[in-house]
Amino acid sequence: MSTAAATAINVPLLDLKAQYATLRAEVEPVVREVMESQYFIGGPKVDELERDTAAYCRATHAVGCANGSDAIVLALQALDVGPGDEVIMPSFTFFATAGSVHRLGARPVFVDCDPATYNICPKSVEEAFGCCKKVKAIMPVHLFGQAANMDAIMDIAKARSLKVVEDCAQAIGTEDSHGTRVGTRGHIGTFSFFPSKNLGGFGDGGVMTTNDDALAARLKRLRNHGMEPKYFHHEIGMNSRLDALQAAVLSVKLRHLDAWSQGRARNAAWYDRFFTDAGATDSRTAVDAGGLPIRFPAAAAKGARHIYNQYVVRVPAAIRDKVRDELTARKIGTEIYYPLCLHQQKCFAFLGYHEGVFPHSERAAKEVIALPIYPELTEAQRHHVAESLVDVVRKLA
Repeated sequence: MSTAAATAINVPLLDLKAQYATLRAEVEPVVREVMESQYFIGGPKVDELERDTAAYCRATHAVGCANGSDAIVLALQALDVGPGDEVIMPSFTFFATAGSVHRLGARPVFVDCDPATYNICPKSVEEAFGCCKKVKAIMPVHLFGQAANMDAIMDIAKARSLKVVEDCAQAIGTEDSHGTRVGTRGHIGTFSFFPSKNLGGFGDGGVMTTNDDALAARLKRLRNHGMEPKYFHHEIGMNSRLDALQAAVLSVKLRHLDAWSQGRARNAAWYDRFFTDAGATDSRTAVDAGGLPIRFPAAAAKGARHIYNQYVVRVPAAIRDKVRDELTARKIGTEIYYPLCLHQQKCFAFLGYHEGVFPHSERAAKEVIALPIYPELTEAQRHHVAESLVDVVRKLA
């Protein structure tokens, strides 16, 4: 590809307009249907989405709510997590995982990540019990669309009689090595419908999955001020209801979700081959261990399904920001998930963590770059991204 042709190509990190162009004829009628009905809170569209989402996740129940952050708060509250309790979670993840725990008066207990998958490290979880005596729950995060090691997490939780909340915000449809979909092995799974997710709404939205009838009933009460029936309040809940407009849109999009996830997986496989041919290796090898210093995502375990909510590569920390600047100059969108670990955030300084305590998480935060992976990528866009990254890294490394 000529330089002039390459610079003419624009590759956003995510192109929701391209997705909407394929859905307009399906989405607009259901949106009009909701507007004509004037049934905006609860109702048949929300009921339909909850049934379909439960079936898709292979869970007994799915309970909608206003957003993915509320889903975590509601899940923890339904499991009676509150003041004085401790919840173990990864430090390398989005803020809502820890912020939701703090909102309930509980204490986040951070642990390190696995350097190859970026998911919670079971060994680090075990080590946390050496200084924590009030742990009530473990919250693994299925980061970037790949399942955490739920066999190990469930074994730890069972041995200590702990609750497990699976943060599946980036992982709807993800499967572990047993072929089990995330959000069904723990007590409750929490999902986000933020627009950038594989299944994203036209605004905020969330859902919680569970196989426990009593927990499902409590989640439904808690999302509606703890109320059942109307104006009779069993406990103090919150106003976190999923809008019917969002439910209608999401029901349409859910029918396309597997095809979109398969498209992301195909793009990821193509990137993997391209970077391998260029001399790179996967994330099981440190970036300073030789070869082209690009580390693409390690393959999911045999039998597992990675949905690639993000496609995250690693480059040396010394050049990471320069690489990103060069890609931006070539009209390639990127993002850093996440530039600062949770244990390093100013608002959690009171917890007393220090730099260096979680080396794998801290190193990942300095090396990762997320590349465009959405299913509508054209061949030319894909080539532009991969060729540009290899070219830039070779020049800067």
